[in-house]
Amino acid sequence: MTPVGTDASASDASSPGLTHPLLDVLLAGGRRRDRLTHARTFPAREGTPGAWPAWADPSLVAGYRKLGVTAPWTHQQVAAEAAWAGHDVALATSTGSGKSLAFWLPALSSVRADTAATVLDAGRIESTAGRGAVLYMCPTKALAADQLAGLHRLLDAAGARDLRVATCDGDTPVEERRWIRDHADVVLTNPDFLHYSLLPQHQRWTRFLRSLRYVVVDEGHAYRGVFGAHVAQVLRRLTRLAVHHAPRRAPAKGSPLASRPGRRPTFVVASATTAEPATTAGRLVGVAADQVVVVSDDASPAGARTFALWEPPEQPRYSGAGGAPGPGSGPGSGDTAGADGAAGADDDEPQVAADHLEHPRRTATAETADLLADLVAHGARTLAFTRSRRGAESVASTTRDLLGAVTPRLADRVAAYRGGYLPEERRELEEAVRDGRITGLATTNALELGVDISGLDAVLVAGWPGTLVSLRQQAGRAGRAGADGLVVFVAREDPLDTYLVHHPERVFDAPLEATVFDPANPYVLAPHLCAAASELPVRTDDLPAFGRPADVRSVLDVLVARGALRRRSSGWYWTHGGSASHLTDLRGAGGAPVRVAEVGTGRLLGTVDASSADGQVHPGAVYVHQGTSYVVTELDLTDGIALAVRRVVDHGTWSRDVTDISIVGAADDSADVGNIDDADAPAAPAVPAEIDRSGDPDLAAGPDSTDAPGPADHPDETDAPRPADHPDGVDRPTTRRWGPVTWGVGRVDVASQVVGFQRRRLPDMAVLGTEPLDLPVRTLSTVAVWWTVTDELLESAGIDTATAPGALHAAEHASIGLLPLLATCDRWDLGGVSTAMHVDTEQATVFVYDATPGGAGFAERGYELGETWLRATRDAIAGCPCTDGCPGCVQSPKCGNFNSPLDKAAAVRLLDAVLAHAPG
Repeated sequence: MTPVGTDASASDASSPGLTHPLLDVLLAGGRRRDRLTHARTFPAREGTPGAWPAWADPSLVAGYRKLGVTAPWTHQQVAAEAAWAGHDVALATSTGSGKSLAFWLPALSSVRADTAATVLDAGRIESTAGRGAVLYMCPTKALAADQLAGLHRLLDAAGARDLRVATCDGDTPVEERRWIRDHADVVLTNPDFLHYSLLPQHQRWTRFLRSLRYVVVDEGHAYRGVFGAHVAQVLRRLTRLAVHHAPRRAPAKGSPLASRPGRRPTFVVASATTAEPATTAGRLVGVAADQVVVVSDDASPAGARTFALWEPPEQPRYSGAGGAPGPGSGPGSGDTAGADGAAGADDDEPQVAADHLEHPRRTATAETADLLADLVAHGARTLAFTRSRRGAESVASTTRDLLGAVTPRLADRVAAYRGGYLPEERRELEEAVRDGRITGLATTNALELGVDISGLDAVLVAGWPGTLVSLRQQAGRAGRAGADGLVVFVAREDPLDTYLVHHPERVFDAPLEATVFDPANPYVLAPHLCAAASELPVRTDDLPAFGRPADVRSVLDVLVARGALRRRSSGWYWTHGGSASHLTDLRGAGGAPVRVAEVGTGRLLGTVDASSADGQVHPGAVYVHQGTSYVVTELDLTDGIALAVRRVVDHGTWSRDVTDISIVGAADDSADVGNIDDADAPAAPAVPAEIDRSGDPDLAAGPDSTDAPGPADHPDETDAPRPADHPDGVDRPTTRRWGPVTWGVGRVDVASQVVGFQRRRLPDMAVLGTEPLDLPVRTLSTVAVWWTVTDELLESAGIDTATAPGALHAAEHASIGLLPLLATCDRWDLGGVSTAMHVDTEQATVFVYDATPGGAGFAERGYELGETWLRATRDAIAGCPCTDGCPGCVQSPKCGNFNSPLDKAAAVRLLDAVLAHAPG
């Protein structure tokens, strides 16, 4: 979706040529016209066909033609040619542009070329090198399974069943893994399996690694923040082992890589359209940006796409906390209340007191359910993206109820899709959408990735997904395969969403975000150097592969000093028993998921992330699975299982937690609670990205996404010293003063505990009762930077007790947004807390911390560059043309307090007063 098109305001959006027929359906003959704030129609685009490369395997070409691909589009041809020539490629084109052909054509052709050369000249010595191999890596098992199905269709059509393809991940049985190691030509997996199993056991994978020709990294934009840094180091370790095992003689004659004996495999990074694709791909695979061939000119055809911005109507009455009355508030379970009672990161709707909203609007989930019902009733195949698993279940359930009251048979054509379902259930749902049995699917962003569900007529997006990249990925599902499509963004009752639907230029014309991560971060690098040394001793010649040699050597020196590694003249050695891969968790998911089983039958219903289990499947919680409600009777955190009984209920459950932050080493370990942004500041081990619970709940977590370490993957645990949690030695708080301003950096504990839950009647959300819970405290031990101000400074800035929370909160948000400019991180890698009085500091305090266990170095960077950081923060707020605050300055897409309170003007006065005392 390019930022050009024909605009229409709410008053003229129904003019001929400016809307989509399905938008007319949603406008309901003008009765909903006041809800449409803006619409833009992006014109159709004709495709530009290329030609099949001369080197392409004839059988594969025939197979593609049999599947209806008469010729590749030019971007597919250019990318395939570059990969065949041995260049690393960054392929960054839109959703549905056919990126898979661009990497499978050269990769599979290379395997078949090796096979043909071996068969035709089996007596030659180089034939013993064997046929080439291909590794495909993606973030989720669902996408790997989808790609496997597509490969089988292609190979069947091509009659090329001599190619042996398989998925291999944490669910793969041991016997099948052995066959894959010994025989597979193409292995589809995820970074977790590489890290925990394949790389530590690389000697068992010698045949595959020595033959590795291509590595495909799909959905490259998903590898951001700390998660992206971890994956980048995993790929460096993979490359090192592939080079180690590669034969020193050339592959079979006729192979495209015959001139590259002993060299690293060729990488193809396929990604959504993002900023700086060469830089991102190069950083991910460990090469300079100028060594990457970028293919970003999308030559595939696209139908016209109408994109509407939609604001739900004001409610005539309002009924307590939790949202307006009416369907769609959701009979699920598991929202985590923040310290001030605001709903946590897994919620779809703000949960604020009635007197805080003068004219409350209908919830986005209720409105989306209405729109989805209308679209399904008119035969439109539609995806409705929600911000949480609860939201997906709620939208699907409400839509079924609405349709069932009018046309019961249509109710069966609506379903929910989310993480936590069993893999076979998700595969069945995907197939049902493809063949038309399901025409309305409410989903989390689990379907944001490239699972092949084409031919959709419309996409609804309930609530801002966090980034423009995510929004455009979701929108790209509408009108795939060249058909026209409709996209509707439905605003939540949130200042950020409200701002966006009234400022369309921020949705349609703003530049896309870059995918930010730092593989050289010593907090990430240290455990991966240990893992690399446990695989093969780390030699001096290896250092450039992991980063700047001087920086890598510095981290190695720390690891040696702390007993994690041993230095010898020939290199650095891991001398402890077992693998070192368990020293780090790529996604920070907090362990294996909790299984939800039905009492009596023992049937496995689904799973819940370990870090979310306390809030979602506590005793008494209502757990909803495809519209069927269950009540949890027991949660066993030791064994990782929740037991539930099927029961029809008239209520949902909402958990409440309390969150504290304390400075380790302070005189008093207690802490005041201020504006604690649960999504800005996850209290359980955080995921580096909506790969955050507020933004990407199903891209980075859940059993269909990850492979938690288990005995099969690293059976030999070790008592070896862990690498430094803080390689730079942050052990005690460090402070400095700017007169009335005190800066600090040090370890903090962010503690969260689910302490109770409410039962609320549906749909009016009336509170039926509150019950206490006794669940363990979850503590994120990390590193924070903070600054405090005296009461006198606040008074000098014209800030009183009423405006201080909004000023501090706005400054916190903006500083979190600006720190990635100074520390190579993503906003989702950071947490924030602001309070007008903190017990440890005894003053008004703003905290910004690394949302990663042990820290990640970002907070320390903020401390080192405090003046530069806060001056940039002040200038960004003051320079923003908005009046009261917007996403460009003080609003956060992941604020656990729903961007309230915020005071832009007071924040500028506060920062001016602070910077007036800066030493520079």
